[in-house]
Amino acid sequence: MEKVPMTRAGFQKLETELKQLKSVERPEIIRAIAEAREHGDLSENAEYHSAREKQSFIEGRIKELESLIGLAEVIDPKTLSGSIKFGAKVTLVDEDTEEEKTWQIVGEQEANIEAGLLNVKSPIARALIGKEEGDSVEVRTPGGEKSYEVLKIVYE
Repeated sequence: MEKVPMTRAGFQKLETELKQLKSVERPEIIRAIAEAREHGDLSENAEYHSAREKQSFIEGRIKELESLIGLAEVIDPKTLSGSIKFGAKVTLVDEDTEEEKTWQIVGEQEANIEAGLLNVKSPIARALIGKEEGDSVEVRTPGGEKSYEVLKIVYE
C-alpha cells in the first residue's frame, strides 16, 4: 500500500485520537451497552441500539486510525529547505486583490483550510510544489483562475 505523508503534528494528533478512543470512549460504550442490556427487551431498547451504533462508529474509526498510522510517512519540515514541497509554510499574495494568505502544505488527513492547513493533493498545493519565492503561480480553482505570487517559504 502507498505511504501517507503527514507532518509530525498530524501524526501525533492521530495517535492522540486513537489513544482516546481505545482508553476512554471504547470502555465507556461497553459499559453503556451492558447497562442498556440490563433494562430488558433489547428489541425495543433505544439506549441499547444507540450505544451499539456508537460502538460501531468507534470501532470503525479505530481501524481507520490504526491503518493510517501504519501507513504514515512522517516528514519533519524543519529538515527541509529550498523550493516549495510538502511541509512548507507558504505566504502568497493574490495578484488581483492584493490579499495575503499563509498556508502550510500537509497530508490529506490533517488538512483544514480554516486553520491554514492545505491538502497536498489540492489544486493550489499541486500548483505551488517546486516554486520559489518571487514566482508567480496560476491556479485553476472551482471559482475560476487565480494568480498568486509566492512571498515567503518557511520550513518550521
